[in-house]
Amino acid sequence: MIVREGLRSILEAEGDIEVVGQAQDGRQAVELAKTLLPAVIVMDIAMPRLNGMEATRQILKSAPATRILILSAHSDDAYVEQVMSLGAAGYLIKQTSLLILAKAIREVSKGNTFFSPSIAKRLRDKDKRSLDREGLHAKKFPTLTSREVEVLQLIAEGKANKETAAELKISIKTVEKHRQALMEKLNIHDIASLTRYAISAGIIESSVQVTII
Repeated sequence: MIVREGLRSILEAEGDIEVVGQAQDGRQAVELAKTLLPAVIVMDIAMPRLNGMEATRQILKSAPATRILILSAHSDDAYVEQVMSLGAAGYLIKQTSLLILAKAIREVSKGNTFFSPSIAKRLRDKDKRSLDREGLHAKKFPTLTSREVEVLQLIAEGKANKETAAELKISIKTVEKHRQALMEKLNIHDIASLTRYAISAGIIESSVQVTII
């Protein structure tokens, strides 16, 4: 909360940027985007309850004109390609200065894309039509449905089936079916390994507190 308020004050001090809303988790971000229809959303990829990648996918379905700028601790090309394929307009690493953040917001609001300088330089050095195929293919992840991603995140955050069902407003039996489908798709058969997968795929970050059963 303190960090969000601090960012809000700094960005609004720029004069040409108005912060119309703040979300404490990905699910709230999706709901606010539907009602506020902001020009730009700065999305932390490591959001609780619903990660930034899945929130981005859902927001762009309901508010396609909104431009989404991703913030992430991950800077490798696999993560950049993954979120850009969802329709994100930019990608910044979390160590980015506030000056660059303000510039990025302005650029994506104009319809441009924007990357952290270190990522932009790396992409310029590669074939612009393909993000380093060898490195990217080595880190491809199986395609999961939106609901499977939601269930996976809640499992990785330590939620029991009953809690996950309540959170997603579905039955416990449906949660169990999604959980089984995840394990079959990923060839993973225990919660600890599902959690490690969620971290490696950027669905949650290792800094997020989780309970491994």
